[in-house]
Amino acid sequence: MQFAQYVNDLSEILLSMKVSDHNNTDLGIEEGLERLVQMTADLKEQNKTLFFVGNGASAMMSSHMATDFCKNGGIKSMAFNDASLMTALGNDISYEECFAFPLGRFGQQGDMLVTISSSGNSPNVVSALKKAKEIDITRVTISGMKPDNVSRQLGTLNFYVPGDTYGFAESAHQVLLHCWYDTFEKKYC
Repeated sequence: MQFAQYVNDLSEILLSMKVSDHNNTDLGIEEGLERLVQMTADLKEQNKTLFFVGNGASAMMSSHMATDFCKNGGIKSMAFNDASLMTALGNDISYEECFAFPLGRFGQQGDMLVTISSSGNSPNVVSALKKAKEIDITRVTISGMKPDNVSRQLGTLNFYVPGDTYGFAESAHQVLLHCWYDTFEKKYC
């Protein structure tokens, strides 16, 4: 009974996802996903780069998705969570800049940054979003926990899941990421 309830709760969280644009206009899940897939197709057509950032489990999701989009989706993509890079930047500059710094080196106008953050408030993720805006990089935020999280206010397109635990937020994020990729692959690969 506990597993069935957990899956049911996760399903409700996924179906309660909120998607908004940079003006905080509610788009609905289907329109938001459609926009994300089209933005990704445009990115591929223009030979731009797709960047991913996140901490902890979100870092692993970032790596996984960068790999899928590169290997199977034909898009230049990378995640900024290499241990040497993160520890060197954290030690020599600041952990808050461990994503923003390499984004400033590699990112170009027209690229896309996808941030994955359960809380949406991680200082290094917020810093990367601000750097991306400065460079004129499209910003897609995937967050959870509280609806007023900082990331959700900084994206071009924002996906928020009302999961109030890391387990629910992370599980919902992984489902969303795979739905995005699978939809993109079916239409454009």
